[in-house]
Amino acid sequence: MEAKRTSVYENSLIWFGAGVSIAEILTGTYFAPLGFQRGLAAILTGHIIGCCMMFFAGLIGARMRKSAMETVKMSFGQKGGLLFAVLNVLQLVGWTAIMIYDGALAADNIFHSGAWIWCIVIGALIILWIAVGVTNLGKINTIAMAALFILTIILCRVIFFGGTETAGMGSDAMSFGAAVELSVAMPLSWLPVISDYTREAQKPVKATAASVIVYGLVSCWMYVIGMGAAIYTGESDIAVIMAKAGLGIAALLIVIFSTVTTTFLDAYSAGVSAESIFAKLKGGHVGIVVTMIGTIAAILFPMDDITDFLYLIGSVFAPMIAVQIADVFILRKDKKLTDFDWRNLVIWLIGFIVYRWLMTVDIPVGNTLPDMAVVIVLCLVAEAVLPKEKEK
Repeated sequence: MEAKRTSVYENSLIWFGAGVSIAEILTGTYFAPLGFQRGLAAILTGHIIGCCMMFFAGLIGARMRKSAMETVKMSFGQKGGLLFAVLNVLQLVGWTAIMIYDGALAADNIFHSGAWIWCIVIGALIILWIAVGVTNLGKINTIAMAALFILTIILCRVIFFGGTETAGMGSDAMSFGAAVELSVAMPLSWLPVISDYTREAQKPVKATAASVIVYGLVSCWMYVIGMGAAIYTGESDIAVIMAKAGLGIAALLIVIFSTVTTTFLDAYSAGVSAESIFAKLKGGHVGIVVTMIGTIAAILFPMDDITDFLYLIGSVFAPMIAVQIADVFILRKDKKLTDFDWRNLVIWLIGFIVYRWLMTVDIPVGNTLPDMAVVIVLCLVAEAVLPKEKEK
């Protein structure tokens, strides 16, 4: 029996939910020192770069009808691909914990009943989302997204029409290039995830394009809300802004549902990636376990600054997807699965090292784009110079 396919609309809803995120709003506050115009330019530039990469990653899985980590095996080998599957599960466990932590902290700033209680509430709702399943979330997601859409518009009105500019001019705490990279980092973090959803799409190309466009626009919107909050209200804690504005229950709904709809994708995809490591595992069950681990971690550990975490994700997955783009879209290799594709693994390692080095250099377009360009060129040179692998 063929699995139920998701429509373009359903994919769009999923990625709308991914974009509406407290973590993205908080990241947006870091852009305030640039001022609104330069900050907005950095946000848009970074998202264009990151979302283009996200599109290619999603399209590979959509066309092959394979999960993200299964497509990785096509470029790095059956066992070589396991490295990225393990790293992906680890980053998704980390994201799950970070998202629950941020959501619980924001909820507690609105209704002071203890952050640990909100960790449990959010964790329980994520488990409910996983239990319902990605292909059965249509009506629930429609209601949740409609509510979030209305509430974020209210939030924009509070921030942009309720205050005057109090910050952001004259401070050079962050360079433009660093801001671009921080903007690239969020869509980049979805590279090893998006195929887990586009593989189910009825119309692969349209669903992938719609997913990326919706996510990109909404993510930019969240960054701008965070930046605007810091510039126009002088407050970087979005929950405090909502509480001061008297949003009350509405603010709580924004926090909880935005956290659930985003973190669900992290936990669910951790399960899908785990299936590519151990075929006997059930993704939904793993996703529930990941949510429980993330909930406990959110209760026990502080997770206030995620910039280093975002850069680490970029350094691992930017060169990975660059190798895949070169293989699939430029070289058009019909890869036969081996245990390890050492050529591509070495190129990825070089890309990882180059990314970490580029972090020390201030480049106006950030370091993801030049790093991926280096990796793609290395793939082309390796294909032209090195002897072809013999087919068995």
